[in-house]
Amino acid sequence: MKRLIHTAVLAAALAFALLLCGCSGAETSHKAPQRAAVESGERQFAQPSDGDFIAIFSTSLGEVRAVLYPDAAPMAVQNFVGLARSGYYDNTVIWRAQYGFAVQGGDAGGTGSGGATIWSNNPYPLEADSSLRHYAGALCAAFAQGGEVTGGNSQFYFVTALPNSVDETMQQQLRDNGYSDEQVSAYAAAGGLPYLDNTDTVFGQVYAGMDVVDQIACVPTVKNEDETDTYRPQEDSTVTIYKVTIDNYPGPSADDTADSAASDSSAQ
Repeated sequence: MKRLIHTAVLAAALAFALLLCGCSGAETSHKAPQRAAVESGERQFAQPSDGDFIAIFSTSLGEVRAVLYPDAAPMAVQNFVGLARSGYYDNTVIWRAQYGFAVQGGDAGGTGSGGATIWSNNPYPLEADSSLRHYAGALCAAFAQGGEVTGGNSQFYFVTALPNSVDETMQQQLRDNGYSDEQVSAYAAAGGLPYLDNTDTVFGQVYAGMDVVDQIACVPTVKNEDETDTYRPQEDSTVTIYKVTIDNYPGPSADDTADSAASDSSAQ
C-alpha cells in the first residue's frame, strides 16, 4: 500500500497534536475525553477470546489490560513478552505523556533515549499488518528512527488520540489510500493516528483500563526544550509501571495482580 498521508498532511496532524498540549514550558493537566464504545468488526474492538495472549500493566494510576497479536506482529510481541517476563519493565516510568497523541514507556532508564531487546539488544524490523491500525488504545512498538527497520527496541506507546481526531477530510484520504469502510468508520468513531500506520508496529490493543491510559495522558507535563517536542510528566506527577504481567485471557483478577505488583515493588 502506498504511504498513507503525504508530508504536508502529516506535518499538519503532528502540529495539531502539539497544539493540544499548549506551546511550551510547564503544562497543566487536561480533562480525560469521554469515549463511547465502538461497534466495529475490526479485530481491535473485539473482546479477547479465552486463551488469547494478554499483557497486564499495573501502574501507579491503575491497571491497564491489552490483548496481544503474535500472529500479526510476532517479533514485537516476542520481544515485549520476553522483556516483561524478565522483569525489564518493573518499576519503570512513563517518560512521555502527550494529551491527544500518546503515552510512552519501556525505557528502563526513564529518559526515552534507551531501550533493549531480547536479541542481545539488536533491533527488530517494522511489522506493519493491514489488520491492525493506530486506533485510540492501540499498543505500539516505538521506532526511535521514525520507522526505520533498525529502530525497534523495548519502548512502547499507547495511542491516546481523541475521539474526534480523524475528521471527514482524513477519512476521505483513508478511503483514497485503500482503507476499508470498516476501518474508516472505526477511525471516525474511536479516533487515532492513521499517519503512523505502516510506520510503527501495532502489536496490541487496550480492552480494559483505557480510562487509566487517558489519566496518564492528562497528568501535568513539562515540554522538552529541544527539537523533539516531547512532553514529560512533571516530577511530582510521575507515573510508575510497577509490573507487566503476561498471561492468557481472562488472566488473574485485578486484586491478584495488584497484590503481586505491590509485593514485587516492596521487595525492590
